[in-house]
Amino acid sequence: MKILHVIPSISHKHGGTSSAVEAMAGTLLRAGVKVEVATTDDDGPGCRITPPPGRRLERDGYGVFYFHKQTEFYKVSLPFRRWLVEHASDYDLVHVHVVFSYTSNCAARLARRFRVPYLISPHGVLNGWGMDNRRRWLKRLSFRFVEKPLLRSAAAMHYTSRAEQREAEQTGATAPAAVIPLGIELAPFLNPPGADVFLNRFPQARGRTLVLFLSRFDPKKGLDLLLPAFAEVRRRQPAAMLVLAGAGEENFVAGVRERAAQLGLTNDVVWAGFLGGADKLSAFAAASVFVLPSYSENFGIALIEAMATGLPCLTTPGVAVAEDIRAHTPDALLMTSPVVQPLADALGRLLGDPGLRAQLGANARRVAAERFSVDAMGAALKKLYEDILQARRERSVGRPVVGSP
Repeated sequence: MKILHVIPSISHKHGGTSSAVEAMAGTLLRAGVKVEVATTDDDGPGCRITPPPGRRLERDGYGVFYFHKQTEFYKVSLPFRRWLVEHASDYDLVHVHVVFSYTSNCAARLARRFRVPYLISPHGVLNGWGMDNRRRWLKRLSFRFVEKPLLRSAAAMHYTSRAEQREAEQTGATAPAAVIPLGIELAPFLNPPGADVFLNRFPQARGRTLVLFLSRFDPKKGLDLLLPAFAEVRRRQPAAMLVLAGAGEENFVAGVRERAAQLGLTNDVVWAGFLGGADKLSAFAAASVFVLPSYSENFGIALIEAMATGLPCLTTPGVAVAEDIRAHTPDALLMTSPVVQPLADALGRLLGDPGLRAQLGANARRVAAERFSVDAMGAALKKLYEDILQARRERSVGRPVVGSP
């Protein structure tokens, strides 16, 4: 079985989706599935990586093809289209990640043209917040005439949570659905480097009680709630310090910095920028609390990473995976409404109660290990691929198909 994953960008500057695709490729490879990834040379807003275009590069045993993008918006890549016209039939199945992107839509259309089954992982792009708050009218027009027909023709839709499935199906995504949570490589998070890696880089954080936000900087992440909530907590707990780790669009980040200054938090915020590898793991080790107050999050991979390290976590109902976690283990994290005062109250409660932090942290680590390992994700994806291909074979010989992915 040979699978092609298509995604507009695998730059980590875009957040968890890029990491998720890399994790999928690695775990599928270990499960005996041949995997290749096709993407653009995007490396975040205004940036590019510079690999040999269109040539297969080895990465941890699977192949990656990078293609030059002609536009920032929509990630148009004509070299990608030319390559896929020649090579779509080389694959048993195409796994498309994200919609409202040239590469994604192009891959779905060409897979259908060459009679290669494809499935789509929207990664939250079809949720209500995204449809209403990001280029609303353009998205609605595009969805009606471009994306919706492609969604209906997909062999399956892969969702990472029940909440994501509900919202996507409300928009008209009617293909057979499979809910498979994202998984992480647990080992690095179970034994992270100590806090000193982070504290040596940001010495102003030494001796402070750190509240960590680690995610892409974006309007949907709830930073407009977190800053005033933290400002209130800071007045009551002067040792508290907020660590904001992530990257985003320059003007938006500048606005967040300005708001922090207005709230008098200049000396109480660490602007850590994008953190990866040992720096990220050490930030988890240095923190006392992790907070992700998003209005909308199709999954929330950073939340799972924080839980895997044993951090007590505070989040909101907009983080889709939180619903599934609380249904399984209610006391594995703390959830509050996306409103400043309840967020401040919950954060203050966590910081003031070491026993509660210890209980939440222990339960969080256990749930992450039991439910969100990368190997569990790989096994479920492989089974989904096999079901799709088996159904296709049965249709080709005129046999009735029983069940759906």
